[in-house]
Amino acid sequence: MNTTSNILEQGWDLPPFGNIAISDYVPAIASAIGEADRHFEAIVTDEAAPTFENTIEAMECADRRLQRISAILFNLNECHTSDAMQQLVLEVQPEITRLSTRVMTDARLFRRVAEVKDAHLPLSAEKQTLLDDTYRSFLRHGVQLEGEARERFKHNQEELGELQLRFGQNALADMNEWQLHLTDEADLEGLPEAVLSAAADEARERGVDGWVFTLAAPSYGPFMSYSARRDLRERMYRAYGSIGNRGNAHDNNAIIRRITLLRAEQARLLGYNTYCDYVLENRMVQSLPNLRHFMQELKDAVLPAAERDLADVAAQAESDDGLKQMMPWDFSYYAERLKQRRYHFDSEALRPYFALDRVREGIFGLYGRLYGLRFEEDKEVPAYHPDVRVYRVLDGARAMGLLYLDMHPRASKRSGAWMTEFRGQYGEVRPQIQVVCNFSKPTADKPSLLRFSEVETFMHEMGHAMHGMLSEVGYESLSGTNVKRDFVEMPSQVMENWCYEPEFLATFARHYRTGEALPAEQVEKIRAAQNHLAGWLCLRQLNLGMTDIAFHGAEWTTMDEGLRAESVESAAMTDLLPRVEGCCTATNFNHIFGGGYASGYYGYKWAEVLDADIFSRFKADGIFNASTAAAFRREILSRGGTEHPAVLFRNFMGREPDHQALLKRMGLAR
Repeated sequence: MNTTSNILEQGWDLPPFGNIAISDYVPAIASAIGEADRHFEAIVTDEAAPTFENTIEAMECADRRLQRISAILFNLNECHTSDAMQQLVLEVQPEITRLSTRVMTDARLFRRVAEVKDAHLPLSAEKQTLLDDTYRSFLRHGVQLEGEARERFKHNQEELGELQLRFGQNALADMNEWQLHLTDEADLEGLPEAVLSAAADEARERGVDGWVFTLAAPSYGPFMSYSARRDLRERMYRAYGSIGNRGNAHDNNAIIRRITLLRAEQARLLGYNTYCDYVLENRMVQSLPNLRHFMQELKDAVLPAAERDLADVAAQAESDDGLKQMMPWDFSYYAERLKQRRYHFDSEALRPYFALDRVREGIFGLYGRLYGLRFEEDKEVPAYHPDVRVYRVLDGARAMGLLYLDMHPRASKRSGAWMTEFRGQYGEVRPQIQVVCNFSKPTADKPSLLRFSEVETFMHEMGHAMHGMLSEVGYESLSGTNVKRDFVEMPSQVMENWCYEPEFLATFARHYRTGEALPAEQVEKIRAAQNHLAGWLCLRQLNLGMTDIAFHGAEWTTMDEGLRAESVESAAMTDLLPRVEGCCTATNFNHIFGGGYASGYYGYKWAEVLDADIFSRFKADGIFNASTAAAFRREILSRGGTEHPAVLFRNFMGREPDHQALLKRMGLAR
């Protein structure tokens, strides 16, 4: 009988939020690591000849309890952290990394895996993929290294794990430390009422008079788009642009230098020229030359359009205010004015039609029409914060999994939007999936009202969530979003296309007070403005991808201790506006220095080619066509990473991808 008072060491199916003490994590993780060690040792010492079942399948579930516990800890560290939790994560991360390194460098275990692979067993496609991935993972984690190289690789892995955590913690702390506190109404010129209301609420929460604007997306984005005060826009821009680059205790430059050097060294130890070469070998794009060709080809196609976009915004600035020299803090403001003049499209005027609750129900309704799913809120399921709402997802009478929605910003939560899991799907076990966003909070007299771009963000993350929810595979490591990184964004990006379809908007876009449907002329404005600054936005995304390549595609052996990330970044980007000294994307670029997108940020554009092509079939067949949706679910969403993405794409489309679909959607097709 288990008499421990530590809830994490007891049997549980739902994450036991509300019953976990911060002191529970260390002993629970230590116990789970010990259990995993014993399981792996049992595989190695099994006297029976290696088989798929006693080796590959046994490895798949050997550390399952550790995965469950660490998923809770690391996910909460992203969305509901504290000083104590951040310190705790730094304490346990090295121990988890050491376990992984012990396993993946265990020559005895690798020999068993190799024996199974060499047996050329008649396996299903899914089992063959799991076997191949397992074998390749050993090689990519240094199992064949010896002596000093082996020890160096293991040490680097541990250090990288800690550095990546520190990067994210620094960025969050630096963002939270800054605020723009205004008390004079003259400073508020141009700001819409909804933005002012949210800023007043923020001030009240902080115990001050007036209005407080922060660097969180729901505050920063609207301020830069609408504030008529150029001096204040500059202050906001410089503050946001210098996150992690201020020379203070949260500066990320030294961490970036160290991460870059360690990743480069890991690649060299394994026989690759660069970290990009190491990563891309296991991606759809396959190689750095292929990636550079893809990026350059797309850049050549969009650069003239980006230059035209900038010229149009600059003309708007000169016409409105006689501005002769555009600076980065001017662009969003005059781009919004151009959008209003050209398309009569006003993001703020549309917000009353996109109350968060209605948008959520609209998205749920879309998945009901496409896949027959129902979403039923369950207030009895424990949540980790009062903002979180939990839904049981059903397909007829069948339970598909749990969905946790966490929608609003707070100081304990990093910026951005993402999807993750507390448990992935495998066999008959259904997933527990989390979607996290940072949308404006409800005010005293209004619900949370979304900008149209935030509707797209919500759709995007729900696309990831349903990729995980509709998974039907045998092994968790291949389920849901566990696919090649340059394919993972496709199912999420394809969902954004529905945002521009009148038939879909008509199902939920209603004024939060009057219930009036979004007028048809507003829908047409949304559609007309779909490609507003498409060239500029595409170039921006390419610039981020090129920054990633600049850090990870070079053969770094040393790096000047004084080298700052903005120097590497400025050399990589094609800047059409003046660079601002002290402003740097990389020092707040959590995707590549704190997350799993290093050498993979290009994947958003790569996947965009695929999503545009796939949605062309939905458009041809009907955006709610049940048989097309069923095929998409069957051939792609349910399959996870059980086969190569190129195979899954061909199974659905019946051919190879056509990049012209993307250029056509952007209005750039020749």
